[in-house]
Amino acid sequence: MSARTPKRAGARAAPFAGPAGPEAFSRRHLLLRSLGASATLLLSGCGGLGRDAEPALPTRRDGRTALLLPLSGGQAQLGRNLSRAARLAAPDPQNDPEFTFADSGTAIDSAVLAARAAVAGGARMLLGPLFGAQAAAVAQAVGRDVPVVSFSNDASLAGGGLFIYGVTPAQSASAVLGYAAARGKRRITVVAPPGALGTQAARAAAEVARRTGITLGSPVIAAGGIAGPALLAQVRAASGGTLPDAVYLPAAGPELPALASALGGSGVQLLGSAQWASIDAQSNAALRGAWYAAPDPLRFDPFAEAYREAFDESPGILAGLAFDAVEMARYLGRVGAQDAAGLTRPEGFNGILGPYSFASDGTCQRALAVLQVEQGALTLIGGAAG
Repeated sequence: MSARTPKRAGARAAPFAGPAGPEAFSRRHLLLRSLGASATLLLSGCGGLGRDAEPALPTRRDGRTALLLPLSGGQAQLGRNLSRAARLAAPDPQNDPEFTFADSGTAIDSAVLAARAAVAGGARMLLGPLFGAQAAAVAQAVGRDVPVVSFSNDASLAGGGLFIYGVTPAQSASAVLGYAAARGKRRITVVAPPGALGTQAARAAAEVARRTGITLGSPVIAAGGIAGPALLAQVRAASGGTLPDAVYLPAAGPELPALASALGGSGVQLLGSAQWASIDAQSNAALRGAWYAAPDPLRFDPFAEAYREAFDESPGILAGLAFDAVEMARYLGRVGAQDAAGLTRPEGFNGILGPYSFASDGTCQRALAVLQVEQGALTLIGGAAG
């Protein structure tokens, strides 16, 4: 996400309200103060979140959560970033009876060993591991009585005690395609990369089309560097011989600028997924005017500011997931509900990435915002309604 809070279409967004100085507040206090200034966030049902106080959590302490992260191996840097976000939610994990870290490494076996040790040590809920294959193995190893909330975005893995917490292709498609349809963009074609991401994105778009009445062209697989007139011709053919109202580009890899440039000037509205939050979209002229799904920056940016103040680097969406997951688990521990029933409570949860809820099948419904790319800026054009 951008360091600057994007403006809201038709209104001026309130500036970030930071502390008077780094000595004035703890890092967590900074985060909660800024969040409280912008919205009622974090956990619905946790009590009020004032500008100068932490959420009013129940006083019981009968829960325990283990956060499984790759703290060693080739993804240790990513694990460290997520652990930093977790520490903004649980500032003193070494002395917190509700919360502990566990090193899942990057292998399946290491994740299973870490999970079993955590459960033997009293963990009632596991957050992580990060990778889908690890998560599936961990859920099978610990059994249904210990819910596993994985940061994977592969919804096909959900079930059997495994809850998928990552931002999925379905969540992105629901937000941006639903927004486009509501604004008259009802003939849409997906240009997807080869592989699992492209398959899931196309499938998610088809489901949104079924619900909203969108006419969806045949998916175009952007393989082999296709761009320019060839891409435009394929999009036209996939849409029945005429260009669609919009083209959905769910991936944010190095091929995105060329794909967007090929469609530029054609009158087609460009649409993107939450993957775009990982790139500097506002600095790319080819993406100007595009709409894409993303966490609501009015929620996310105060967290990003607090993270930068604490660690001198910018967080990504995964760091936001780690923060939200720890806050959720701490609350459920306080109310004695670190189980499937607690996770699937009807009122759901409200975090810095937006409102979300879990279904009994382990999938997650998450409300994302929609941003418009402008020159050097982003505009919030569709809020994350929960």
